[in-house]
Amino acid sequence: MTVTATSVGESDQLEPRIAPGARTWARRLVRLLPAAAAGLSGFLLYVSFPPRTLWWLALPAFAIFGWVLRGRGWKAGLGLGYLFGLGFLLPLLVWTGVEVGPGPWLALVAIEAVFVALVGAGVAVVSKLPGWPVWAAALWIAGEAARARVPFEGFPWGKIAFGQADGMFLPLAAVGGTPVLGFAVVLCGFGLYEVVRLAVETRRTGTVRRAAAAVGLLSVAVPVVGAVAARPLVSDRAEDGSVTVGVVQGNVPRAGLDFNSQRRAVLDYHARETERLAAEVKAGKVARPDFVLWPENSSDIDPFANPDARAVIDTAAKAVGVPISVGGVVERDGKLYNEQILWDPAKGPVDTYDKRQIQPFGEYLPFRSLIGAINSNWTSMQRQDFSRGTKPGVFTMDGAKVGLVTCYEAAFDWTVRSEVTDGAQMISVPSNNATFDRSEMTYQQLAMSRVRAVEHSRTVTVPVTSGVSAIIMPDGKITQKTGMFVADSLVQKVPLRSSQTPATQLGVLPEIALVLVAAGGLGWAVGAGLRGRRAGDV
Repeated sequence: MTVTATSVGESDQLEPRIAPGARTWARRLVRLLPAAAAGLSGFLLYVSFPPRTLWWLALPAFAIFGWVLRGRGWKAGLGLGYLFGLGFLLPLLVWTGVEVGPGPWLALVAIEAVFVALVGAGVAVVSKLPGWPVWAAALWIAGEAARARVPFEGFPWGKIAFGQADGMFLPLAAVGGTPVLGFAVVLCGFGLYEVVRLAVETRRTGTVRRAAAAVGLLSVAVPVVGAVAARPLVSDRAEDGSVTVGVVQGNVPRAGLDFNSQRRAVLDYHARETERLAAEVKAGKVARPDFVLWPENSSDIDPFANPDARAVIDTAAKAVGVPISVGGVVERDGKLYNEQILWDPAKGPVDTYDKRQIQPFGEYLPFRSLIGAINSNWTSMQRQDFSRGTKPGVFTMDGAKVGLVTCYEAAFDWTVRSEVTDGAQMISVPSNNATFDRSEMTYQQLAMSRVRAVEHSRTVTVPVTSGVSAIIMPDGKITQKTGMFVADSLVQKVPLRSSQTPATQLGVLPEIALVLVAAGGLGWAVGAGLRGRRAGDV
């Protein structure tokens, strides 16, 4: 049936009878659209992270986020930012609940998303300023800087830079570290939205706003050009000769938290794999390594207090005939340490490094009595808190300076840089991911190590108890890697380097500069708003 309106009056009379409820639902859907877009764009950002190689999806994710926030008040920005944070962090951090259930995972995400919410409020406020993509991108980095420091000394997981190991912007890590790399990606995403917005506006009005258009185009072009210009900083050329490194992955009997109850088996597995490697060297199947690297927790039995553990490690070291870096759990003066031990085949243990950035709720329990009252199982799993080391760890192994960055420490800018400024010619990231089964955690952490390789222009090795272990060149490329939950070893000649990138030399200064830019933009926007209200009152 066809209904024809012959006049405006007839049309007005027919319209209420056609769909009064439909218009109400349409209005509600329009109101929900920004919230849905915020959550979905956050999920899009998650999809850009490893193990996928879709790094470029970060750009449309921030373009949509910019569309959602631009021109809104800070309260709306707060809520939309929180939804963006949930869309991003809920799937990204799901591995934190693999063995302990959804409670800790949801609590962590709820807290971390608050930082994203505050950034969303700030972006909404500065979105009315000229050149807003610059202020907005700086605000995102300021949010990451805060997240990396509080609470409990921070949780930098999910930095935008860590999703860019396969991306074209990666060389910028050598310019100013993870803050500059992340800033470039976010700026490009917000700039992309600004370009599209101005193109639509120009088509509708026929008027070109040249200054705004220039800012939008530069927001996209400058990061791209900067990344291309930074490529000469990325090199895998040896500066101090080369060494042949062996990486041992012994595997664990079972995945999960109960691997800790199988400590002797884990130690035996790593000794066995090292002895197998020694046999292959003797048979001429692989090159003789200059030293061997074991993962974190490869000997949770203290070899200083247990003669049987000491004997197992000593036998493995003598079999391969070169120094081994052993990941141990050591008690000293009543304190527990997550320690790397340099084990010489002739002299035994000759040097140690104690992990400095220990993991809250994993290696120590904040509010232990309160948590015990809520769930005694959590306190029983972590009966004694680990203590922190105080000094950088650089082992001299067959003449090479090897910087130790133990597992969780790889997420923190300062821990990696301190090893390089202390003389490390290459970096090792011994890790234990067995607790997290086959989740994406190991791939996310591996991407961090690739970014660190470019940031400091160093070879990075990643020995892991259960995988994925890898050897990464100073240009961020993985040359060898293992599977997950298999016993395996990697042997390769790798370059040693001693020059320092601008990122290494500058340290925290680029991050401070971007935080100041964010504060300046926020101050400008708040001041302009106050002046506008006063003018309106007059």
